[in-house]
Amino acid sequence: MNVRRIDTVAAYLFLAPFLILLVIFFGFSTLRAVYFSFTDYDLFTTPNWVGFKNYVDLFRDALFLSALRNSILFAVIVTTVQTFFALVMAAVLNQKVRGIEFFRAAFYMPSITSSVVITLIFLWMFQRRGLINYLSEQAQRVLPVVAVFLLIVAVLQVGQVLYERRRLHLPAQWTDPALLVVSLLVAGGATWLLSVTGIVSLREVASVDTIWLQTRATVPPNAPFWLAMPMPLVAIMIQNVFTTVPTFMLMYLAALQDVPKSHYEAASLDGAGPAQQFFWITIPSVRPVTFLVVTLSMIGTLQMFDQVAIFGDAAPLRSVVTLAYFVYNRMFPGGQTPEVGFAAAGAIFLALLTLTVVLIQRRLVRPEGG
Repeated sequence: MNVRRIDTVAAYLFLAPFLILLVIFFGFSTLRAVYFSFTDYDLFTTPNWVGFKNYVDLFRDALFLSALRNSILFAVIVTTVQTFFALVMAAVLNQKVRGIEFFRAAFYMPSITSSVVITLIFLWMFQRRGLINYLSEQAQRVLPVVAVFLLIVAVLQVGQVLYERRRLHLPAQWTDPALLVVSLLVAGGATWLLSVTGIVSLREVASVDTIWLQTRATVPPNAPFWLAMPMPLVAIMIQNVFTTVPTFMLMYLAALQDVPKSHYEAASLDGAGPAQQFFWITIPSVRPVTFLVVTLSMIGTLQMFDQVAIFGDAAPLRSVVTLAYFVYNRMFPGGQTPEVGFAAAGAIFLALLTLTVVLIQRRLVRPEGG
């Protein structure tokens, strides 16, 4: 036996425990689920072959249609939002400034915190008298002051840039950091004076009483069934984006470390601003990571379960149910008889849907372009 064959045998021996577990707990379980999906099995009686009846009944079940809509909307919206924010955060945290390591660690903390703990915190925040409604109310109160402050900043910034360009003949940029600091400081002082003199003040607003969880309301209110997002589902989307963006941000940050700084320097010499550098250098450079992020995000969002399970007791089931939770709900229906065959059909449908979406995404988002 040659050395190469010995190495191959040794490799398979090391992989044997993992492969055995994979065959037993994944391969065998998958085949059993496929078989049960064509039967009326309920854990207590002998399964009877019913063919495609379970799959046909899926699309006659109102709760399944709600779960399908919720899963698709959840996957599309959350994947888009968290991919965008992850890339933006990575670009910001890729700057070489003092103390950047602290901010990187702080932004990554939500991803390593227990999902159950984070979900319970957000469950409290989305109560009718919770933190989200309180912050919304305060934001409306300070809106006049903030609007005046931003208006003064914009006027001062434009004035300084035009003065440097026309009088001093200097190539000042609209986002010049030095000029922006002056604008912010002067605008802060001016806004404070206007507040003290009573010219600008906080406005009185009604208490924000948005119902996030205990409601069947949708966003937008009168949208068709397949486009209407239940309000509780929107709350879960916000929480999922908060906890998942840091993980993808770390992937983008690792990719940005490999982008040569000379590309940005050359673009700056050619007159490209930060926005142009972001769209023409940063985004194309991290295309392979974008493919990975979108793929992982689509798979994870289509199989969303834990956060829905925790939110489920605080919101109407039809407003938060996803395909994964639908399968769990039919497999473990409390005091009722389990619908194992029906649940297995839902699980196989979810697996096929995930595979189809990933294959479509792979055709649309090429890792290396093309």
